[in-house]
Amino acid sequence: MDPVKEILQRIEEGERISQADALQLLHSGDLASLGRAAECVCRKKHPDRIVSFLIDRNINYTNVCVARCTFCNFYVRPKVAGGYLLKHEEIFQKIAETIELGGTGILMQGGMNPELKIDYYEDLLRSIRSRFNIHLHCFSPPEIVVIAKLSKLTLRETICRLIRAGLDSIPGGGAEILTDRMRRDIGPGKCSTDEWLEVMRVAHQEGLLTTATMMIGGGETLEERVEHLDRIRSLQDETKGFVAFIPWNVQLEDTPMGDTIKYEVGSVEYLKLLAVSRIYLDNIKNIQVSWLTQGPQVGQMALHFGANDVGSIMIEENVISTAGADHKAGREDLVRMIEDAGFPPAQRDTLYQKFDKIH
Repeated sequence: MDPVKEILQRIEEGERISQADALQLLHSGDLASLGRAAECVCRKKHPDRIVSFLIDRNINYTNVCVARCTFCNFYVRPKVAGGYLLKHEEIFQKIAETIELGGTGILMQGGMNPELKIDYYEDLLRSIRSRFNIHLHCFSPPEIVVIAKLSKLTLRETICRLIRAGLDSIPGGGAEILTDRMRRDIGPGKCSTDEWLEVMRVAHQEGLLTTATMMIGGGETLEERVEHLDRIRSLQDETKGFVAFIPWNVQLEDTPMGDTIKYEVGSVEYLKLLAVSRIYLDNIKNIQVSWLTQGPQVGQMALHFGANDVGSIMIEENVISTAGADHKAGREDLVRMIEDAGFPPAQRDTLYQKFDKIH
């Protein structure tokens, strides 16, 4: 039997695939069969066929950063013109606008700002919590690693203090590709693979749920993509704390990486990775499509390749959009995207625990 067909048959029978199997699928040219297998896995996890979306806002509270990521042209080095730190009142205004639009959560991330220690973040969280009833999904693992080091605290102490101040969950940003070769090449100032995973491990142990992400197209090998997936699956086996996985493709316009990488991840490559993610991550319930980087048409197709969520409307996005992602969508656009793909839409909360069907 053809090796790909044999793997797909085992998937249909509910068998967990290996790293070697995942690599074989990524090399496969049979996109249609791979999509059918991923959709089958997805529908077993979501028999109601509901496809969800979120209304939240991505607030970048600072652009000052020491990470030196080659795929980012949003950040500004410390003490350089153009760097900013939003005042609390500016953040409050953005949250108020989000609530007026029906938003239920805030995704707050920023640069790795060497001037900000734990007391800044505690004060910010408490001040938001005292004014608004909204889910605070904040501070990616690289930020938390820097906060801990600057504040001379352990990761556990840092996360526990943030929880007491009002943190509800942690976004999966800053993962890029979870191999140290890639991290040294594209984000030399960011935390290591093990540090990223340890932030998530501790967060899960302390009762926080989180998401996980993956950035493709930055020069990683297919083997490294599979290694990333395996790192996520292994930690999920241990902690069961990831509520969703979000793969996206890098945007290179005007970035340093754009000078060295001359190809873009196309729809076929993206859909193949998405499908393999759905199959390999058999212990994560939700897979989110990145329509922001692939566009709404591919977003619709992805709902037949293992995705069951289309993410959030774009009230605000500053990082990927500065590198060339110019797709926009409001609430009605996402509802239409889902319905036109043949699925019933539902607005969810940040952690996929509450769903309001759209009638």
